[in-house]
Amino acid sequence: MNHMPQEDTPTPGQGVAVMAEGLYLANLLLLPGICFLALVWLYFRHRVSGSSLARCHLRQTVAASLWAGVILVIVNALILIGGGWQSADVWMYVIIYFTIGHSTLVLLGMVGLAKAMAGKSWRYPLLGVRCDG
Repeated sequence: MNHMPQEDTPTPGQGVAVMAEGLYLANLLLLPGICFLALVWLYFRHRVSGSSLARCHLRQTVAASLWAGVILVIVNALILIGGGWQSADVWMYVIIYFTIGHSTLVLLGMVGLAKAMAGKSWRYPLLGVRCDG
C-alpha cells in the first residue's frame, strides 16, 4: 500500500485568510459596505491573535478596501468637477473607472483568494501593506 503524505491539511489561519479575501470580493461585487464592515470586524478579531497568514491577508484586504473607497471618492469628485452627473461625459468616466479601476481591484482580489486558498501569503501590488512574515 502506497502511503502518500496528506496535502489537505490547512495552513494555520487559512480559513480566516480565505474569509478575508472572500469578504473583500463580496464588498466589491455583491454587498458593498456590509461586507466591508464584516471584514473590519474580522480584522479586529484576528489582528493580534491570528496566524501570520491570516494577519497578512487581513491587512491586505482592509488596505485594498480602503484604497478602493478612496479611488471611488476621487472618481466621484472628478465627475462633479467635470460637470456633474448630468454631464455628457459622465458615462465615459464611469466606464473608464469600471474598465480599469474596479476590474483591477477585483482581479487582485481573485489572485489574493487563490493565494489564500493555497495557504500562501501575498501582497497586493501598489495597494498592499507589508506583511510581518
